[in-house]
Amino acid sequence: MEHLQERLEQLRTQIRFHNYQYYILDNPSISDQEYDGLMRELMNLESQYPQFITLDSPTQRVGHTPSTRFAQITHGEPLLSLGNAFSEGDLLSFQERMQKQSAKSISYICELKIDGLSVSLDYEQGVFVRGATRGDGMVGEDITANLRTIRSLPLRLNEPVTLNARGEVFINRRVFDAFNEERRLAGDSLFANPRNAAAGSLRQLDPHLTALRPLDIFLFGVGSTVHPEVRTQGEALDYLRRLGLRTNPHSRVCRNFGEVLEFIRTWSAKRATLPYDIDGVVVKVNELATQRELGTTARSPRWAIAYKFPAEQVVTKVLKIVVQVGRTGALTPLAELEPIVVAGSTVSRATLHNED
Repeated sequence: MEHLQERLEQLRTQIRFHNYQYYILDNPSISDQEYDGLMRELMNLESQYPQFITLDSPTQRVGHTPSTRFAQITHGEPLLSLGNAFSEGDLLSFQERMQKQSAKSISYICELKIDGLSVSLDYEQGVFVRGATRGDGMVGEDITANLRTIRSLPLRLNEPVTLNARGEVFINRRVFDAFNEERRLAGDSLFANPRNAAAGSLRQLDPHLTALRPLDIFLFGVGSTVHPEVRTQGEALDYLRRLGLRTNPHSRVCRNFGEVLEFIRTWSAKRATLPYDIDGVVVKVNELATQRELGTTARSPRWAIAYKFPAEQVVTKVLKIVVQVGRTGALTPLAELEPIVVAGSTVSRATLHNED
């Protein structure tokens, strides 16, 4: 039995290494056939000796039996939403508030705002044990089994640490198009955009179905219990990468607010070049001690703001106008449009609100 347990751990270690090479570094070091052989051997041994299955085994990504409902998880720390900025004027107002509220020298960090679904992840002694949706910020839905199916999310970290991490689950645009085409050929309904597909996939009651969906994840933050040497948000992102967690490569520590505005202008122009959707840039005070000093409101942290890109505008043709009659007899004109894609969704109708 000791030899069997050694072989099981050897297989798990090898597969974790190759998962990291493939999903995190995009640098596979063995063929798919060799990888499949390792996975088959592990699955066969675990099916014969289920008493030796561990929570962090790579085989546990396929999901458990379907749930009838999601249990609730109370977040150890609130998972708050961000205040929004819609103009450079709003951003400069945010900067002024930061300077007034803190006597310390402040730097900032800019991160791309991934258009996905926010999640909270708990690791204990380096092993992924639970995950939840944002929910209302205080209580979220337990989607642990579904999160286990995401290949780019390690079930065991590179270090045996206990921490809470926050991330954004999304679907790559190119993969989304192929996934939607498969659904079309199967006669299934199509998803409007990658964000809807990601959210719907994470809330499947059957994790086996989630495992078939091309979900991906970027981690963007850690809870207050973090390595004592981590003093800034930039260092926190480095720490997450050191643990084997995937972070977005496009972030920048800014020494002044002019660099913040430059980063935003750059990515506002380059957003279409990314393989995934972003809907803005998140600006944070970089120093964690200053973040704690600034604190939060009931709804959002004072030390961060989300700059939202202007809504995408397109031109199409009005084919005809029809009038809808509401339950109370109110008349609402509705424009039927030549279908056009706006922000990832196909729009063929638009409410005109009133006759004027």
